[in-house]
Amino acid sequence: MADTKREIERKYEATPDTRLPDLTGIPGVSAVHDKGVAELDAVYYDTADLRLAAAAITLRRRTGGTDAGWHLKLPIAPGVRDEISAPLSDTVPSSLQSLVRARTRDAELTPEVRLRTSREVRHLVDADGSLLAELSKDAVRAERLTDGGRKARWTEIEVELGDDADPSILDAIDKKLRKAGVRPAKSPSKLARALAETAPEEDERATPPAPQPPQTSGEYVLAYLREQADALLAYDPGVRRDLPDAVHQMRVATRRMRSAFKTFRKILDRTVTDPIGDELKWLAGELGVARDQEVLTERLQSRIDEVPRTLLLGPVLGRLQIWSVARGSEARRKALAALDTERYLSLLDSLDALLSDPPLLKTARGAPARVLPKAVLKDYDRLAARIDHALELPPGEERDLAMHDARKAAKRARYAGEAATPALGKAAKKFAKRMKAVQTVLGDHQDSVVAREALRNLAIQAHAAGESAFTWGLLYGREETQAAQREAELPEVWKEASVPKLRADLTG
Repeated sequence: MADTKREIERKYEATPDTRLPDLTGIPGVSAVHDKGVAELDAVYYDTADLRLAAAAITLRRRTGGTDAGWHLKLPIAPGVRDEISAPLSDTVPSSLQSLVRARTRDAELTPEVRLRTSREVRHLVDADGSLLAELSKDAVRAERLTDGGRKARWTEIEVELGDDADPSILDAIDKKLRKAGVRPAKSPSKLARALAETAPEEDERATPPAPQPPQTSGEYVLAYLREQADALLAYDPGVRRDLPDAVHQMRVATRRMRSAFKTFRKILDRTVTDPIGDELKWLAGELGVARDQEVLTERLQSRIDEVPRTLLLGPVLGRLQIWSVARGSEARRKALAALDTERYLSLLDSLDALLSDPPLLKTARGAPARVLPKAVLKDYDRLAARIDHALELPPGEERDLAMHDARKAAKRARYAGEAATPALGKAAKKFAKRMKAVQTVLGDHQDSVVAREALRNLAIQAHAAGESAFTWGLLYGREETQAAQREAELPEVWKEASVPKLRADLTG
């Protein structure tokens, strides 16, 4: 059984002779308790080409101290990681392997680095004895377990925030340490430093030059695609851990990439991108079941919360919960099953191949100011045609379908504007913002269509069980009103989004 905690820490350079300042003067710190010295022995696992390290992920098996076992650390933000723990065993726990499968694919996880640490521990506590921060001075001995077994030694200071402590305490400790001459560490983690200092001699080279900013249209599109591919990989563990919004964000990344393939088909060879786009559509569909259920449940719950108690007839909340849990469990099972397929891993390999050897067409060498606006405006024209068609239809099922098609076109136009923003600046950003406003109105309309179908089914279930269907009918009527309001809003929102100047500014 894996346990998770949020690790917030800061690291500092030190020497064996570094003396720590008196920390009892920090506001809120009542005492500093010396907890003695712990001897820690950790072996870090990775693929032979260090894929986890490249993503700032660490996986270790540690003995000694108070938290012996397996630890997987996933980056959240600078200085912030989620640490997922599992009991000590001889092999990497399957629960942790699954969380890094998108990175490792079929590669084996093997011991790469061993770190033995003598840790002097101090606890900073408040007047109630609650832990504010743990400060440790670590004497580290690193050994590369491959490539010649090179070794390194260093000393560092680590300050980790207590579980329920105010993060501002870290700033106060930082101020004290800096005043005493202690400086932040250059390396983000022990493993990163160990890998750098024990690298084989043939791997030692000057620091590579910083990546140059994109210049051509192709370079801008590839930069956008890399950003989305990175997001897909970053959210994969969150989906597996059932973290809030993870499914949504992973699905958005797949949709953005697929949309970019279509928008920029004059830049990337579609004979290569179309098959990958089909696989992205499959993945988005598998994730979409879970995401759509989340959105629908939240919408129905909020609608029920708005109903006066006197109009809640029958076990409305109970029926919604039973319905939601049953559908949500199946949707999550479907999403997780997709992430464990060879098809998914093949998709990731295909994305890697495309980005490492992009199928750029001649247009990709063109100037962004000339090439990208054409692609964005083509998506706008597609949206305009669909909006016009939807507005020409009378209210009803056919118009609902037309507005749904327009919503998808609005999303693509918005993504096109966002992808072009790094190259085209404020004009593209403003364009994307207006397209998002259109998408929002159309999206809320579509959500109402879906909600009405769900409410109808819930009413049928309630009636069959001998319950009152009154509240479900009431909610259905309110959703009809909501949809009508969105239809009435659309012409004005579209008028603002379709002003000629918005498009003229894209072309300079």
